[in-house]
Amino acid sequence: MNSLSKAYQECEEIIKYHSKTFYRAFSLLPKDQKKAVWAVYAFCRIVDDIVDEHEDPVTDLYAFEEEFRLFLEGRFQEDNSMWVALSDVFSRFNMDVQAFWDMIKGQRMDINSRVYETTNDVLDYSYHVASTVGLMLLPILAPGKEKTLREGAIHLGYAMQITNILRDVGEDLERDRIYLPRDLFEKYHYTQAELESLIKNDAFVAIWEDLARKAEMYYESALLSINEYPLYSRTPVKGAALLYRAILGQVRKNQYNVFTKRNYVTAEMKNEILSMMS
Repeated sequence: MNSLSKAYQECEEIIKYHSKTFYRAFSLLPKDQKKAVWAVYAFCRIVDDIVDEHEDPVTDLYAFEEEFRLFLEGRFQEDNSMWVALSDVFSRFNMDVQAFWDMIKGQRMDINSRVYETTNDVLDYSYHVASTVGLMLLPILAPGKEKTLREGAIHLGYAMQITNILRDVGEDLERDRIYLPRDLFEKYHYTQAELESLIKNDAFVAIWEDLARKAEMYYESALLSINEYPLYSRTPVKGAALLYRAILGQVRKNQYNVFTKRNYVTAEMKNEILSMMS
C-alpha cells in the first residue's frame, strides 16, 4: 500500500469511528469523492478534538493554524496522513479555502465560551462549525455548482448543528457550554439554574421544540436544491440529511431526555431510511 492510499485509509478510520451516520451516507459516493470526504472530515475532526480534548487548546489551535498556512504553501509533514490526503484533495478539486479558515474560527468560539443571546447567534456559530463543512464538500460533491448550492449547504449545516445542540444538551453542560439562546429562556420562562439542575419541564420542551422547528425548516430548505446535485452525490447528501434529521424524532420518542440519555438513530433505522430512498 502506497503512502497516499494509507493516508486515505487512516482518514477513513477516523470518520468510521467518530461519525457512523456520515460514514454510512457518504460511503455511497464514487471512490475518489468518497476518499476526499474522508480527508475533509479528518481535518474537521482534528480541529474539533484540539478544542475539546487538549489541555492547552488556545496554543494548540494557533499551532494548527500555522500548520494549515504552511500546508497552503505546499509545506507539510509527509508523515501526517491528514495533510497527505488533503494535499491530494486540493490538487483534484477546487476547494474553498475560506471555509476551512471559518471552521477554525468557529472552534475558537468554543474556547472563548461564547454566550448565545439570540437564535441568530446560534446560527452564526452553526455556520462556522457546520455549514463550513458543507462548503468544503461542495467542490467534491457538485463541482461547478458551488454558487447554486451554497445557500442549501449553509442551511443544511444550520439544521445539522441545531440537531447536535438539541441532542447534546447534557454533554455540553458537562463541558460548561450552553448553546440554547437566552432569548428563548426568557420567551418560555425557563432559567439557566433549571437547566443546570437538569430540569425537563414544559418550558424546557418548548425551548427544545422551538429550535427543532427551525432545524426542520432548514432541512426542508436544504432539500429543495437536492436535484441540483449530480446523481452520484444526490443520494448521499439527502441520506445524510434524513439520517441526521431522524435524531430529532428519537429525542421526542425518548421524552426529551437529553440530559442523561444518548439519543441516536439505530443501524436498523438507518437501513430503513436509506432503503426508502433507493
